Amino acid sequence: MRKLTFLFLTFIALSMIACKKDETTTTPVQTTPDGKIIITGELKGETTFKATNKYLLKGFVYVTEGAKLTIEAGTVIFGDKDSKGTLVVERGGQLIAEGTAEKPIVFTSNQVAGSRGYGDWGGVVIAGKAPVNQSSPTMEGGIRGSYGGSDENDNSGILKYARIEFGGIAFQPNSEINGLTLYGVGRGTTIEYIQVSYCGDDSFEWFGGTVNSKYLVAFRGWDDDFDTDFGFNGKVQYGFALRDKNFADASASNGFESDNFNPGTPESGPKTSPVFANITVFASDTSSTIPATGLGSGTYQNAMHLRRNTSKSVFNSVFVGYPNGLRLDGSPTWANAQSDALQVRGVVIAGTVTANRTIAAGSTTPAFTTTDVTNWFNTVAYGNAVANTADLRLGTISSLNTPQTLPTAGSPLLTGAVWTGKGTDAYFDKVNFRGAFGTNNWTATWTNFNPQTTQY
Repeated sequence: MRKLTFLFLTFIALSMIACKKDETTTTPVQTTPDGKIIITGELKGETTFKATNKYLLKGFVYVTEGAKLTIEAGTVIFGDKDSKGTLVVERGGQLIAEGTAEKPIVFTSNQVAGSRGYGDWGGVVIAGKAPVNQSSPTMEGGIRGSYGGSDENDNSGILKYARIEFGGIAFQPNSEINGLTLYGVGRGTTIEYIQVSYCGDDSFEWFGGTVNSKYLVAFRGWDDDFDTDFGFNGKVQYGFALRDKNFADASASNGFESDNFNPGTPESGPKTSPVFANITVFASDTSSTIPATGLGSGTYQNAMHLRRNTSKSVFNSVFVGYPNGLRLDGSPTWANAQSDALQVRGVVIAGTVTANRTIAAGSTTPAFTTTDVTNWFNTVAYGNAVANTADLRLGTISSLNTPQTLPTAGSPLLTGAVWTGKGTDAYFDKVNFRGAFGTNNWTATWTNFNPQTTQY
């Protein structure tokens, strides 16, 4: 009997030890008074944001190397204003955020409807391992870590059918967080159907990398709509930028801004040479001066500002309502145009303030003149044109809350596309129209042109 009792007690003791080994400790989920799940610090392993929940980003939230964050279609993620909540996918991490046209993923301000504004939170930042032309690149805005590498096909995940609203902050001069910032992101990554609205800096910015993108919307941005730097050489097709005439950056806002490198930081890799096609950039106004009450008290500057040895090319696109149309800045940039490394074809410029500012050389004492650039732009085979805004038949495209995106019947933009040179790349759909839209309104259902009043 004693032996049996001893064996029974031993079994119980061993069972208790086994149970203790199986126990796991979980950190309690923190929530806000209104039920949002608070997300801070680092995300490691695999994490899923469910559409049935709402999430609040506080401070920099890092998807670390080797980790994966999956966001379900229809999920709403808020950015904290006080801590400037920002989602950062580090080099080697992955974001799988695939919404649908009916259920887009939304990143937005945590402020109540009617009180949201530019720069309420940080934005979405993705870093990859694709080539850049800086030897020791660091991310802007106080974000830790580096980016870039040698893998042109690097895959940082999927960002599709998503809106990014009221983000973009200036951490310090020339060090900002944009609406969507892509650092050395590779072409294995999917970036499609993205709307950035009310961004406090650039709506989209690429620092190097090879990622391709389609269907991008920059709405009521503060600084530049599409900014490319540090050796970015991906391809972008179908982009729509619509501005608010009362809001511009103190540094002067552009539709396109493109640099190969910053002064004092010589390139050590690929040249900035992206190809953009079927883009519509509408400034919503032809005034060269933004009212002093406008955010940033700045002005509009150039529809396209190509500078610092960039070889960015633009095809079948339309730019309306900027003081300057195309500005080629600096002799190296002009040399790229002359060598055909920089190509502008099938482009229409309209609504510039004065005719002689439609196309300009950019340096104070250039080795080329505005006449040189104008003659180059007007090369017959390139199919470029300067037009009156009314002749484009754009309808009510400037209606900010309900823009009419499709050109009206008889618009010259519905034909005339040029697909030569770099435009022959297989990535591009060889459509006949110029600008972002033909007869298909690809912004339908998933975009929001009045997010200030939306109850999330």
